[in-house]
Amino acid sequence: QVQLVESGGGLVQPGGSLRLSCAASGSIFSINTMGWYRQGPGKERESVAYITTYETPNYADSVKGRFTISRDNGKNTVYLQMNSLKPEDTAVYYCCVAPYGHTWSSANCWGQGTQVTVSS
Repeated sequence: QVQLVESGGGLVQPGGSLRLSCAASGSIFSINTMGWYRQGPGKERESVAYITTYETPNYADSVKGRFTISRDNGKNTVYLQMNSLKPEDTAVYYCCVAPYGHTWSSANCWGQGTQVTVSS
């Protein structure tokens, strides 16, 4: 089992920035991909960004050029730097992991989620 602890959410004005962090512990040897899903009010869960062990990133079209995902394998931590935030980025962001041999679409999101609210 993997434990995920997220931090860094909050309230920010449009155009502002936030940085999310997620530290993994437990059976971390099984983790290949780490990243983030989000679920906005009245919306379905959607993938935001993910990164593999070899640090190949992937982004949703809606966040390309604004968000940057990075990973510190030594600390088993993944980060999401979010710039130029928009009201439509408002959501609960969940840290998720996928083990080797599994696709990102089957990722496990065991974190508690962190609220990001973009509003003036």
